[in-house]
Amino acid sequence: MGDWPYSRAAYSQAPLVRAVVLFCLAGIAACHEPEQTVQLTFWAFGREGAQVAPLLESFEAAHPGIQVSLQQIPWSAAYEKLVTAYVGGQLPDVAQIGNSWLPQFAALQALVELTPWVVRDRLDTADYFSGIWATNRLPQGLYGLPWYVDTRVLFYRTDLLKQAGYATMPQTWAGWERLLHRLVAPPVNARFALALLPDWSPVVILGLQQGATLLGGNGRYGNFRDERFRRALAFYVHLVDARLVPRSGATQLGNLYHEFARGQLAMFWSGPWSVGELRARLPDSLALRWATAPLPGPEGPGVSLAGGSSLVIFRNTRNLEAAWALVRFWAQPEVQLQFYRLTGNLPPRRSVWQQAILQRDQQLEGFWQQLERIEPLPAVPEWEAIAARIHYYAEATASGLLGLDEALARLDQEVDRILEKRRRIATVPR
Repeated sequence: MGDWPYSRAAYSQAPLVRAVVLFCLAGIAACHEPEQTVQLTFWAFGREGAQVAPLLESFEAAHPGIQVSLQQIPWSAAYEKLVTAYVGGQLPDVAQIGNSWLPQFAALQALVELTPWVVRDRLDTADYFSGIWATNRLPQGLYGLPWYVDTRVLFYRTDLLKQAGYATMPQTWAGWERLLHRLVAPPVNARFALALLPDWSPVVILGLQQGATLLGGNGRYGNFRDERFRRALAFYVHLVDARLVPRSGATQLGNLYHEFARGQLAMFWSGPWSVGELRARLPDSLALRWATAPLPGPEGPGVSLAGGSSLVIFRNTRNLEAAWALVRFWAQPEVQLQFYRLTGNLPPRRSVWQQAILQRDQQLEGFWQQLERIEPLPAVPEWEAIAARIHYYAEATASGLLGLDEALARLDQEVDRILEKRRRIATVPR
């Protein structure tokens, strides 16, 4: 061992040297101390919450300084849980959020605006289906990244269409209606040609296909007496009156999938969850006798709604960089593909749809085509309440309780009342 170059006396007399040595030793020790682990809370709803754990393990392995605490919440309790957490100042760092809820939490100024992060990381925004990206972009900015996409398409029995003399689904309302009549006539003799979802979405989508804006005055008034929405509601009522479609809420049709298997229902309007239901419920003999098709429109291929869930970062987070890392992780195409394999939820990025597992699945073809023609719903916090009134008045009209014009006038009046607060104040203070 070599001699220390300075004597003990010299060292004791050199405070500056001593300070430098101690500083360096402290620096070396600090290099060996483990970095403090960042704790993130992540809320996921429904079955997604039960199935994402393996992917979160991959995230933590790639980010050893971040640990994620996952909370699984049923969809039935999700909205109330978020609102309660907002009021109590207990929101998580990151959460899944329904696209129709995003405007409300943005209005409450509860969300982080993500544009700077997207720009910094050069996220390929053009890879996302434009309709689903638009649901996250509000007038104030970008407040979420699409996690998965949901829309509505037609599910149909290919063998019954062939019996009716059709090889493909018509693309216009007129051609589609002719097919529906053929399906309830010999030789097919289906009890009903078509079943629609028992909610607001069919009438709203028909309205979007007509170019209806639904709301007017920059989202401050109802615009349902507009001729474009009137034509949409009239077409819906016409399908019900012609007994091509069972009345919503009626007992005319039993279990949808059972009737579809029996051939008593030739087609139905639904979302991606029905892919898994059909594959689980139909007998092997029918496994290859159904397909999906994009929705027809008034004069050609029609639009559908842009639904699904997005990921948001709440402003109360103390770990913004780590929270963005988690959101960015879910946006990676290879992660979205794994997420699809786990959940069956449809990826929002086009590049993922070009992977073999999705390219080979012919029964998803209708979704692939439809996702290029989806439109967002009005970006107002009151949409859930408005949608409930649309459904009520659509069914009141279809059942004959109200005439078309009276129903639309009442609908506009109620929506105007719902939006009254929006007209009085520009923002919602916390």
